[in-house]
Amino acid sequence: MAFTYLTNLPLEKARQEYPAWLSAHGLAPRTEVIPVQAACRRVTAKAVYAQCCAPHYPACAMDGIAVQAGATFGASETTPVRLFRGQYTVVDTGDLLPEPCDAVIMAEELLWEGDSVLLHAAAIPWQHVRQVGEDICAGEMLLPSRTPITPAALGAMLAGGVFEVEVFAKPVVGILPTGDEVVPPTQPPQPGQVPEFNSAIFSALLEEWGALPQVYPIIKDNQDRIKAALVQAASQCDMVLLNAGSSAGREDFSAGAIGSVGEVFCHGVAMQPGKPVILGRRGDRPVIGVPGYPVSGILVLEQFVQPLVALLTGSAQAEAPVVTATLARGVVSGLKHREFVRVRLGTVGERLIAAPLARGSGMVTSFLKADGLLEIPQETEGYSAGAQVPVRLLRPPSELTHTLVAVGSHDPLLDELADLLHTAHPDCFLRSSHVGSMGGIMALRRGEAHLAGCHLLDETDGHYNASFLKRYFPKGGIYQVECVGRLQGLMLAAGNPKGLRKFADLAQPGLRYINRQKGSGTRILADYLCRTDGVDSTAVQGYEREAFTHTAVAAQIASGTADAGLGIFSAAELYGLDFLPICVEQYDLLVPASAWNTPLLRALLDCLKSGAFRARLLALGGYTVEQPGRVRMQL
Repeated sequence: MAFTYLTNLPLEKARQEYPAWLSAHGLAPRTEVIPVQAACRRVTAKAVYAQCCAPHYPACAMDGIAVQAGATFGASETTPVRLFRGQYTVVDTGDLLPEPCDAVIMAEELLWEGDSVLLHAAAIPWQHVRQVGEDICAGEMLLPSRTPITPAALGAMLAGGVFEVEVFAKPVVGILPTGDEVVPPTQPPQPGQVPEFNSAIFSALLEEWGALPQVYPIIKDNQDRIKAALVQAASQCDMVLLNAGSSAGREDFSAGAIGSVGEVFCHGVAMQPGKPVILGRRGDRPVIGVPGYPVSGILVLEQFVQPLVALLTGSAQAEAPVVTATLARGVVSGLKHREFVRVRLGTVGERLIAAPLARGSGMVTSFLKADGLLEIPQETEGYSAGAQVPVRLLRPPSELTHTLVAVGSHDPLLDELADLLHTAHPDCFLRSSHVGSMGGIMALRRGEAHLAGCHLLDETDGHYNASFLKRYFPKGGIYQVECVGRLQGLMLAAGNPKGLRKFADLAQPGLRYINRQKGSGTRILADYLCRTDGVDSTAVQGYEREAFTHTAVAAQIASGTADAGLGIFSAAELYGLDFLPICVEQYDLLVPASAWNTPLLRALLDCLKSGAFRARLLALGGYTVEQPGRVRMQL
């Protein structure tokens, strides 16, 4: 663009066009790999995946004794059960669960009589035991691209075996103070001299926004010296602020100097204060002439420098207001404490929906995933589903209106879709909650989600999802969207030591099974296979033991606490397990008509149809991809 002296470009036009002009000339973020411990408040440059499970061993969750739950069955207040030495092991919180124990009884519930202990209640298998991968499963995405790294995220990454992370580099911003009348702030000013304190103000703002300020010595009002300083600073920094000399006075050389060593986009923006700002560049480096008056300079930095810093660091300004949200599920609280419940938030229709996350003390990922905090006052028993509750935001409010809420069946492809969406549209987000296919359908019926993953098999005709949609949406208003075909089968310990050849082999003595939760499509498939293959599910050891994701099932098998579990091939592949194929099932996305034509949903469908999504699925393995995004049925 040709140099123009003291233009009056509209502020919004300048804010939109200047960064685009810089990007067209090569402005782009730098990345660097740093230790996780040094990464707090930095922003991920690409998705971060867990390298190990947390916990990575079956851990006792209470002080007490470890037992085989079966040895306690029948215990009651009237018929207590006595355990003797050898039937229990005294354990502390965090201890490895000793074999062959499968439960822990709290110390407070024990009545000791010498070396024996009297029990007045039976233990439930796996009570007070933190199972392998309960918090984090190896291979799961901990953080998507362009995500700020919080203290909770540091803990999650370290717990997940991630010790280095690629982040956006902090841009170095050079500050060049100029003027014959300007003196260092530490030097007592004489008449006609002005202490140079703008650099301190600008430096503090830049540090607050995530940049590294580099202040250069004061330059006298000489155009050749200013040009030389600009060339030097532009070679050493990612951005340069020239202060002051941006107006039209006798010794205002900034515009001419910037135009001589680079190019001026505009000189003058329709804002007051801050009108004489100069927006320019040298090569791919932004060079901004900042007015000398402090208030003008601060406004210029807020309007133009902060967005550029955010662009280069992948970050956004955080806010923490309190909002009112509709509670998706009831929460119960004790009367003795003020409780803080982590929630996920998303705007569905006209309502802000708050979905409570796991509340366990060891669940670091619940804080990692949280969008807000719901505070339950002391002497309050909790809130019922549908209640209007105050939530303190942990993310900027703008994210909530640019967030797609997915509730339904778990599949790693949802994480990949979320990453692709956020990478292509940094202001867009996809948050998913794994409650099973039926849970997703019910969330859509209540108007609490924008989409749901679903793979419900109709045993009468062998088709997926369609009959359920007709049953639960008799008035229509729902789209059934093709996503993928995925290979379901039995995930088995490496080498298949139990020698399984078919689903019916699950009933063999000594085999430990781990199931998915009731209502999930995989659990419905398992129940169906039990009926068709003549398997008595009550004879399958562990059939009632539940996990909420495919990777959680795989993690239990890989850790040795289970021998088999029904799941998808990609989860088995991730953990190096054997896999016995059962079927290729149809995994669809269900979308209510209210969300169908929204920009967010359109952007997600673009990602679903993209070659990048197809490539990621092929890398995961076990998927067939034909026409993702195609509407199978509209009701």
